[in-house]
Amino acid sequence: MPPRTRAKQNKSLEEVLWDSATALRSSMDAAEYKHPVLGLIFLKYVSDTFTARHDELARLVNDPDSDYFMPSEGAKWSVLEDRDEYTAEGVFWIPDGHRWEDLRKVGKQADIGARIDAAMAAIERENPTLRGVLPKNYTRQELTPEMLGGLIDVFSRSDLAAEEHKDLDVLGRVYEYFLGRFAGGEGKRGGQYYTPRSVVQLLVEMLQPYHGRVFDPACGSGGMFVQADKFVRAHGGVHNDISVFGQESVPTTWRLAKMNLALRGIDANLGAEWGDSFHNDQHPDLRADFVIANPPFNQDKWRGTRLENDVRWCYGTPSDANANYGWIQHMLYHLAPTGTMATVLANGSLGSQQNGEAEIRKRLVEADLVECIVALPPQLFFGTQIPVCLWFLTKNKAARPNGAKTRPRQGEMLFIDARKIGYMESRTLRAFSTDDITKIADTYHAWRGTDTSNGQPYQDVPGFCRVVEGAEIAEHSYVLTPSRYVGAEKAEDDGEPLDEKITRLTNEIRDGFKKRAELEASALAALDSLVGCDA
Repeated sequence: MPPRTRAKQNKSLEEVLWDSATALRSSMDAAEYKHPVLGLIFLKYVSDTFTARHDELARLVNDPDSDYFMPSEGAKWSVLEDRDEYTAEGVFWIPDGHRWEDLRKVGKQADIGARIDAAMAAIERENPTLRGVLPKNYTRQELTPEMLGGLIDVFSRSDLAAEEHKDLDVLGRVYEYFLGRFAGGEGKRGGQYYTPRSVVQLLVEMLQPYHGRVFDPACGSGGMFVQADKFVRAHGGVHNDISVFGQESVPTTWRLAKMNLALRGIDANLGAEWGDSFHNDQHPDLRADFVIANPPFNQDKWRGTRLENDVRWCYGTPSDANANYGWIQHMLYHLAPTGTMATVLANGSLGSQQNGEAEIRKRLVEADLVECIVALPPQLFFGTQIPVCLWFLTKNKAARPNGAKTRPRQGEMLFIDARKIGYMESRTLRAFSTDDITKIADTYHAWRGTDTSNGQPYQDVPGFCRVVEGAEIAEHSYVLTPSRYVGAEKAEDDGEPLDEKITRLTNEIRDGFKKRAELEASALAALDSLVGCDA
């Protein structure tokens, strides 16, 4: 079998759908194309979950052994058209005439754009939580009937339908895959709404949000919440074990997040509307058990001067030139007394001496809030080479009971240098493997005294991790760069005594010089013989 055919067969369903959808894009900009495409994936999901519940009810009303059994056609119809029978199961009500099959039947007609808009409007009208969320601009000139009809055909494929029969969550995976691919194509702009999956997985595996309130004040398209929900379910929990709160300042991204979380069945409070977390806090009274975020790197011109006396700035007023310490303190403000937070920040946050940042960092360390710093490798994020790190802060180093068993860690801080970890997923993008994530997360949990995958106790590893006390950090002027503290990686001991190794290497070098001289003499003699022949 030719290699090209074999590669095609090995493509995942998500890749096949992506290739088919992008083939229809023509000259439309990817940043614009993503909204109608993701909107159609969402429309198919809510329609298919409605149909699945409808088919289940139809079976039950015809089953004499079921509590739903109805003897007459009129009674059966009343059950099938009872909105509460759907919404009680977390299923959106999709009006007749606006379901996926209705659109598929007319997908080749010239007015398909208007029909999709009408379906989106009807779904919003019937489901208050979706109002103002769904895209309704499918009649734009660049979205031709051929393009829209082709997309409907792509998402009506039999192989996708077969996967849906096994697990409707496949459309959630497709949505997430498409988000990642669109973000990769948009570069730095894509990074504003999508955090690469392996970075999100690392944050969640370290934070371990088993239960309680989870907050992301810069939630983008909602990837942190999706991964947190996966984590809960992977450990035997259910959706309702965590309560999700988020905020996003970009209207289109806020809508993407609302759709993404609805696809996953996650009941999230993303605020009444989109809004700037600093100036229009949608959750002013929230105190979360876990805060997790990837805010904009080194955000400037964030109008911080308007907030000089803000109650959130307990450790110093952040500079208008850089919002890094504004984000840290905003998250701390929203953290419960036993909570823990994790955030991605540019490496400059670890040692900056400008704009009062050194003093804020000093106060955070002296207040014993900083728990762990992880230096990350380069090329993890779309469209930026800025080196980044993870900050973990907690109000609970005393290990007060909050559902997770930890040990008292007052006065300690863990530094992890993970810059050499990871692999190149593509020519320009690095990612973490499952083993990489486990190695970093286990190190953190072993130090905290929580369960690890290998059951091994914590120990310092030169060049990788080390526990440091506050006095040593003070000696380094409160600079928190991990490489200052973890030291150099221990060289492998081959068992050869040093003096013998020096003697051996010296003799090898001398032998090398001798052989080079012999080769040089041999070459010169050969050249001389050639000259003699010419004469």
